[in-house]
Amino acid sequence: MARKLVIVMVNTDRRNPEELGAPFFQASVAAAMDYEVEVICTATAGALMKRGVAEALRVKPGSPKSVYDFIKDAHQAGVKFYGCSANLDLFDMTRADLIPECAGVVGSAYIIEQVMENDDVRVLTY
Repeated sequence: MARKLVIVMVNTDRRNPEELGAPFFQASVAAAMDYEVEVICTATAGALMKRGVAEALRVKPGSPKSVYDFIKDAHQAGVKFYGCSANLDLFDMTRADLIPECAGVVGSAYIIEQVMENDDVRVLTY
């Protein structure tokens, strides 16, 4: 049985915030079930790792809870978040611009290695 879940957020777009709740909520649930969980935000979703972006988004209009609140909840449950190295340039940010919950930056090789070489991992993409 796999012990690790990697969630790759690649197509989830901040311009459609209703898409953003499920991946973070599922990450929280998996962590609560004692799985090791990583969320890698890349491509369009990579902007969510930049300070201020997720804070300004609501999954449901009028909700008091921001997308950043979902990220904080998941992080508190034990989820590790990573940004994509290419996103630093794409979104004009540096590591200093990343939210505190972001554990670091990974590249394409890391993602491919997790998917292809680690039999103890299951992967979900959004």
